[in-house]
Amino acid sequence: MTVTTERTATVVRFHTAPTPVRAAFRVLEHVAPWAGARWAERIWFRLPARAAPKRPAGGRLFQVTLDGRAVRGAVWGRGGPTVLLVHGWAGRREDLHAFVAPLVARGRRVVAFDAPSHGTSAAGAFGPRASSLPEFVAALTAVVGQFGTPDALVAHSLGATAVVAALADGLPARRVALLAPMASAAGYARRFAALLGCGERTHRRLVRRVERRIGAPLHHFDVPALARAVALPPALVVHDRGDRSIPVTDGTDVYAAWPGARMRTTDGLGHRRLLADPDVVAHVVGFVME
Repeated sequence: MTVTTERTATVVRFHTAPTPVRAAFRVLEHVAPWAGARWAERIWFRLPARAAPKRPAGGRLFQVTLDGRAVRGAVWGRGGPTVLLVHGWAGRREDLHAFVAPLVARGRRVVAFDAPSHGTSAAGAFGPRASSLPEFVAALTAVVGQFGTPDALVAHSLGATAVVAALADGLPARRVALLAPMASAAGYARRFAALLGCGERTHRRLVRRVERRIGAPLHHFDVPALARAVALPPALVVHDRGDRSIPVTDGTDVYAAWPGARMRTTDGLGHRRLLADPDVVAHVVGFVME
């Protein structure tokens, strides 16, 4: 199914590389790829600046502790099955606020949180404005520890990748909606290296540095591979054809590998506007309620 719109696509880039930066990485590829990889690693884990929301999304506030650091969030609704909302890289819980009211109106308790170094949560293990995919998974696990097993999860971007990793590790859920999911951390690493102008020697060293820091191989976060290897709950994948942060091919790869999954593509919504589109919200809520 396809949703069309006249609105201009939202362009959100996780990382940018001005021409002088790309030129510097090309030089380092030949003379000091180890230095280029170290520089690229700093950029990889660094969150882009983002303005605070005009107003908070409300809800009853809560806090859980992850390795001595506060992970903060909010809960709406007094009873019923829990739907857990998970934002993406450089996001915050307000990004998914459009899903709250329709889910609560249909008897669901909704829980959302800010990942470490995001929104109102404390800085993560790598310091302010830095985080990682395993840290997303750990924060999600901590929130589930407080609120119990979710009936469903609605997750965006890198948050969708974190949710699938948690599901593959044994987190039970009845349904999962993946909005603009990143299919493969290793695939993103290659696109990231190309964006910076890194060559193959720098790229290989970057991957080793990232894996050493997070304590896991990047292929552990390959969503299509996980979907083929592990029994996972029914999934809905939603992705915009014009997404310039995570290409729609990531969504189609997830859909193709996930047994019984459904996919909905949109046009003109980009990476974040997807989250507030009334048709997308209604479709996701309908899926969650089945």
